[in-house]
Amino acid sequence: MRYFLGLFAAVVFLGLSGCNPSSKNVEPTSAAPDYNAMPVQEVIEWRLATSWPKNFPGLGMAPERFAKLVNEMSHGRLQIKVYGAGELMPAFAVFDGVSQGKIQMAHAASYYWKGKAPASQFFSSIPFGMTAQEMNGWLHYGGGMALWEEVYRPFGIIPLAGGNTGMQMGGWFNKPINTIADFKGLKIRMPGLGGEVLKRVGAVPVNMAGRELYGALQTGSIDAAEWVGPVNDLAFGLHKVAKYYYYPGWHEPGSNMEFLINKAAFESLPEDLQAIVKTAARAINQDMLDEYTTRNVSALETLVKDEGVELKAFPPEVLTELERISLQVIEEQAEQDPMMRKVYRAYHAYEQGVREYHKISEDAYSQQRQH
Repeated sequence: MRYFLGLFAAVVFLGLSGCNPSSKNVEPTSAAPDYNAMPVQEVIEWRLATSWPKNFPGLGMAPERFAKLVNEMSHGRLQIKVYGAGELMPAFAVFDGVSQGKIQMAHAASYYWKGKAPASQFFSSIPFGMTAQEMNGWLHYGGGMALWEEVYRPFGIIPLAGGNTGMQMGGWFNKPINTIADFKGLKIRMPGLGGEVLKRVGAVPVNMAGRELYGALQTGSIDAAEWVGPVNDLAFGLHKVAKYYYYPGWHEPGSNMEFLINKAAFESLPEDLQAIVKTAARAINQDMLDEYTTRNVSALETLVKDEGVELKAFPPEVLTELERISLQVIEEQAEQDPMMRKVYRAYHAYEQGVREYHKISEDAYSQQRQH
């Protein structure tokens, strides 16, 4: 017994002395990495051109925040310089700029490229289509991103969702819209499928960059214009050159923006930087929607209470007719292009399912919430 007690005491003594940090025989098993001593890694510089004015609220700030986030996450290894519309190239030239490798990235809206790829319109917003929440679900978990990549593959471009404005406004008008006939002869800035719908009811849709809208309304070269919503419309001062502000934005119920990436440039990045670009884009995609949801509230209050804007709703019968024509236009165009038809069928199938679910969730709650 004395032998075993002595042996036990010796083991305890040795164990305690081994745990003593002051013991000369103890060496640290690991040390924190010394980043200053690591070899300097190559700094990669990219250029990103947008379809928006530099630092424009929401739309213009999204690529700025994206570039900052990528720089921070990569510890400066990937630095992206952002150019506003017209600084490096025109607003509607950024798709070709990325495709041809003149720039590595762009930030825009996919329906601008309907002349190059008709199916691209489904990845921004279509009349009476999905909301922002529904759109994000389709893109990231419903197969939408794979289709989007397929549409842009012939152009050497990789798309990433780059933010969502949420439900937009119906636009600015200098005459009231009481019936569908009031659109006849109306010159209105309306891109994408929404413009095609209005053309069917006699309007004259035009596509122009946002920064041109104020002057066009002021001079009368257009009679009406839709842009985004309160925060952006207030920034452009559209309330000073148009009388009526209509809602809802039937033509863009959840406008998704995009990051365009040159495929060769992206694939030349190390895998960790590729992951950083994708992760930063996903963060900005949500960040934009959060910002618009918050800032549109105060901006609309300013427009109505301080600027005296007359807020008007489209009559229900006008919206019903626009919805009927929208379905007709979309189906006709889808039949003319195989890729557009493929995307439309997938989009429509997902939309039908999510609408049924939202009838007993989002919609039911919104209808009940009275106060």
